[in-house]
Amino acid sequence: MALKVLRAGVLSTLQDLGRWGSQRIGVPVSGAMDRYSHRLANLLVGNDETEATVEMTLVGPGFTATREVLIAVCGAEFDARVNGQPFPKARPVLVRAGSTLDFGRCRRGCRAYLAVAGGFQVDPVLGSRSTFIRGGFGGWHGRALKRGDLLPVSEPDARLFPSLHRKLSNASVQLAYPSWAATESSEWFAPGPYRIRFMVGRHWEAFAEEARAAFIGNVYRVGTNSDRQGYRLKGPGLHPRDPVEVISAAVTFGTIQIPPDGEPIVLMANRQTTGGYPRLGEVVSADLSLLAQLPPGAEVRFQVVDLATAHAASMARERDFALMREALALRAHI
Repeated sequence: MALKVLRAGVLSTLQDLGRWGSQRIGVPVSGAMDRYSHRLANLLVGNDETEATVEMTLVGPGFTATREVLIAVCGAEFDARVNGQPFPKARPVLVRAGSTLDFGRCRRGCRAYLAVAGGFQVDPVLGSRSTFIRGGFGGWHGRALKRGDLLPVSEPDARLFPSLHRKLSNASVQLAYPSWAATESSEWFAPGPYRIRFMVGRHWEAFAEEARAAFIGNVYRVGTNSDRQGYRLKGPGLHPRDPVEVISAAVTFGTIQIPPDGEPIVLMANRQTTGGYPRLGEVVSADLSLLAQLPPGAEVRFQVVDLATAHAASMARERDFALMREALALRAHI
């Protein structure tokens, strides 16, 4: 079985939870920008959370399913349709063989994730199916999807959601989905500015108190030159009190760097492995999915928190996700 790409969209790539363990040889981690939505989409179709999904950005792709397929979409709100019929997010959706899946423009958010039951059958590179376009490897031939691609899909568990199969046995039904929906991350549903929490970084004290207060007290906008490697923020420029000689050191998803022009850069999923700019702070992991959903022009405010608060936020999110995992496992056989 395969999904045939009818339209590629702006940037549609296969991503999983990342290529860990190779940073020491200069290989970026990559992976899904919004890990929460990626993980949830996989759970909804009975996959392991590590399976690859299609990450779509701003304008979505279109597909034809070569056989009956169970799908789920989580994350940003796209104009999603099967054979022209709208279908909801955050639910398992069973569609007929030959159906057309179309994802138009994004109405809210920035990225959505399409999971298919069984997972995409592509070979891992360095332990991951994530696409790293600049390196030309991983995912589907190391590149974004394009028209005519045939994405192979592994055989799913035939026991999943028998009630949906019963609904689809009615010839007049085009697609089947349950009345319930999973709980998505929703911080970005409200209008901005969006609160992004961070812990102070190694070079926080190298900046004058006025610069630190400006970073916390002002609104920054996501720049149009932002991408999967880093978000460039437009707002008050920040400069150290004195020239800072920084030895390149390891960076991670959420590292806030200050380049010579003073405009902060928040490193994202495709971040480099080391960085030589002053590191003002680190975005807490619980807020990375929110940040990943912000399109160019979105406004953010930064709030400094301590390590205990960051840990508590991460643990609370994982507890909620564990409950979701248990609930979905029970519903999958109804």
